[in-house]
Amino acid sequence: MTPELQEQEERLQFDRFDHDDAWDLGNRLVGLARERSLAVTVDIRRGDHQLFHCALPGTSPDNDDWIERKIRVVRRFGHSSYLVGQTYRDRGTTFEEQSHLETAQYAAHGGCFPIILRGTGPVGTVTVSGLPQLDDHRLVVEAIELFLDAKGSE
Repeated sequence: MTPELQEQEERLQFDRFDHDDAWDLGNRLVGLARERSLAVTVDIRRGDHQLFHCALPGTSPDNDDWIERKIRVVRRFGHSSYLVGQTYRDRGTTFEEQSHLETAQYAAHGGCFPIILRGTGPVGTVTVSGLPQLDDHRLVVEAIELFLDAKGSE
């Protein structure tokens, strides 16, 4: 699975990302969640600036806590929270056992994906919380794919 996750990060890169892009991507994510009756919280940031946040019915403040913990992982490692966790699982251990980071502050669970600018690197995050971690990850990836496909056809 790790090569697939690495390929996603290589493929799902942006030429630019501004406030309007955050709004469009966030609405796309919320739309997918509403179509599927998913109870998720969506968060999009560029650096420390939160550009989009939406908590759908059925979520709680716990989802905001998970978002913060997943974002810290992406910022520290520069890769999706799911890829970071999977890297540890591939080694036969867990992030919690081997990272030596405070689990109250860091969560290498799926759902946070870096906003990667082509030629620049990670500049922000797109995060979903509320589903099992692989489902959180897949929802973010699907929304980014749809967003980038739409931008490419403009």
